[in-house]
Amino acid sequence: MSGFSDRARAGGPMAAAVVAAATLVAGCASAPVMQPGSDGRFGATLPAAPVPAELNHGAIYQPASAQGLFEDYKARRVGDVLTVLLAERTQAQKSANASTSKDSSVDLTSPTLLGRDVTRNGVPILENRVDASRSFEGQGDAAQSNMLEGSITVTVADVLPNGNLIVQGEKWMRINQGEEYIRLRGIVRPVDVRADNTVLSTQIASAELAYGGTGTVAASSSPGWLSRFFNSPLWPF
Repeated sequence: MSGFSDRARAGGPMAAAVVAAATLVAGCASAPVMQPGSDGRFGATLPAAPVPAELNHGAIYQPASAQGLFEDYKARRVGDVLTVLLAERTQAQKSANASTSKDSSVDLTSPTLLGRDVTRNGVPILENRVDASRSFEGQGDAAQSNMLEGSITVTVADVLPNGNLIVQGEKWMRINQGEEYIRLRGIVRPVDVRADNTVLSTQIASAELAYGGTGTVAASSSPGWLSRFFNSPLWPF
């Protein structure tokens, strides 16, 4: 790298600019790639380990894995799994119109001094007229529609004092030339969990839901780093 810098200094500003551009491209190429488990907020949570026998006096009952005789198998403890049925559908539309106009006119007649008009070579020099006109029209429309259907099985990460469950998880699928993922995190009320241990995504509070992909298809459908720079607020023109 030191030899590169020496040649850049010897070659002048043009060589230095080429080296800087190459360094920038190398830095952009080494950006981290999305991988399963790369975000710990959506990782699976394991159940609590049972208390060793020497610490619970050899009792058969284990609180961490106990199951009541009249209880179902719905998720209620840390590490339990819960299937979320994705039924997300949003639609938004906005329209705005604005129009303003303003006209003004000012006439200043020639004043008189000692009964005579103030002139120069017979032409009034203090007579003025000002006209101004301004107008503005603006119009904007925006519309957005999203739909996400499917399912994802998550784990219970924590149980709140009021009994609500914090669930989180991710689902990765390899399809042809890339991978697609679904990530979910939120708070579930036990009463909303159905008998088959499922819950609708619309019943999850503080939901964080992410859907995306990696690979050739995802890369080809997104602009390059140079295009993103020219479309960013950093570009002044």
